Amino acid sequence: MKSISSMIDHTLLKPDATREMIKALCEEAIQYKFGAVCVNPCHVRYCNELLKGTDVKLATVIGFPLGANTKEVKAFETKNAIDNGANEIDMVINIGAIKDKDFFRVKEDIEYVVKAAIPKAIVKVIIETCLLTEEEKIKACELVIDAGAHFVKTSTGFSTGGATVDDVKLMKSVVGDKIEIKASGGVRDLKSAKDMIEAGATRLGTSSGIKIVKDL
Repeated sequence: MKSISSMIDHTLLKPDATREMIKALCEEAIQYKFGAVCVNPCHVRYCNELLKGTDVKLATVIGFPLGANTKEVKAFETKNAIDNGANEIDMVINIGAIKDKDFFRVKEDIEYVVKAAIPKAIVKVIIETCLLTEEEKIKACELVIDAGAHFVKTSTGFSTGGATVDDVKLMKSVVGDKIEIKASGGVRDLKSAKDMIEAGATRLGTSSGIKIVKDL
């Protein structure tokens, strides 16, 4: 089994993050052997310089946090991020389109990002579970699979709630072993990390990675 540290995306997505804070994030990720750092697109090029020659992956967010950009803008953001060094893309779906049951538009939105990313980066799709009904969560997971993404992710951490064990279990029941699951938002200690992993998550998005690893 993978170590918990290697499953952590060490995350800093606050709008007031400074270059000094981003540097510390990368240094911590290297020190604690985290799987990746996850930062806003404006920090990707700098992180790429800091992480060169290490095993730490570089993730960034697309259409974040609302998911309301056009598919063309999301595809451009993705290409730009990859050009700057990102190798993992965490995109937000068009949440309103799910509510409208406009599933073609949701899938196409994801496909634009997948096509822009593959083969240089993997794609994690944030479905923002706190805003969806159970039926919508199931459908969103199915669309993520159909669109060719690699992960379905619970949350941005910027809406009304984060990951829950019940949501991860539901997502796992839908995706099985076809794609992986990232739990994000509210994973703040070792117990919650273990609970998410037991429910089916293989990656954890958290700003509490150091606390989790130290609790081990």
